[in-house]
Amino acid sequence: MTGAPAGNGAGTRRRGRPPRTESADTRDRILATAREEFSEHGYEKTSVRAIAKAAGVDSALVHHYFGTKEQIFEAAIAVAFAPALNAPVALADGPLEGVGERLTRFVLGIWENPTTRTPLLAIVRSAVNNDTAAAVFRRLIASQLLRRIAGQLDLPDAELRAELAAAQLIGCAMLRYVIKVEPLASADLEQIVTRVAPVVQGHLTGP
Repeated sequence: MTGAPAGNGAGTRRRGRPPRTESADTRDRILATAREEFSEHGYEKTSVRAIAKAAGVDSALVHHYFGTKEQIFEAAIAVAFAPALNAPVALADGPLEGVGERLTRFVLGIWENPTTRTPLLAIVRSAVNNDTAAAVFRRLIASQLLRRIAGQLDLPDAELRAELAAAQLIGCAMLRYVIKVEPLASADLEQIVTRVAPVVQGHLTGP
C-alpha cells in the first residue's frame, strides 16, 4: 500500500497562504515589485498576476497581503508618496512669510531626485489615465497631504488655500517632469523657485 506523499502534515504550505516563517521581506518585495510594475506599465496594464510573477510568488499571496488591485496600488502609492508627506514640516519650520519658498523647494526637490521622481511619475501617469487610480490618488492627496498642510495654517479658508498651493506645484511638476514642456523642462531650478514661490506664498497667506 502506497504511503502518504512526503511533506504532508503541519509543515506543508497551502497554496496562496504564507508559511508561519514568512518574513516581512516577502511583503516588502511584493510592494516594491508592484511599484515597479505600475511605474513601467501604469495602472490599467498592470495585473495582480503580473505583480505576483515578477515578485516570484503566487497571486493568492499578493491578495493575502494587500487585497484588491486598487488596494495594492494605494499601498504602493503610500510608500512612494511618503517623502511628500513631510511637506507640513516644511511649512512649520520657520515663519509664514517664507513658507511659499520653503514648500516650493521641498516639493520640487522631491521631483528633482530620481529616486523619488520615478514612483511619483508612475502615480501621476496612472491617475491621469484611469478613474480608479485617480480616485486613490485624490484620496491620498486630500487626507494625507492637503489636510496636514491646512492644519498648519491658522487662516480663513485654510483647506482652499492648501489646495490652490498644491495645484500650483502639481501643475508645475506635471509640465516640467511628466509632459516635459520646454523651456520649463530645461529651466534652472532656482529660476523656477524664484517665480513660483511668490505665487504659492500668495495662495497660502495672501488676502
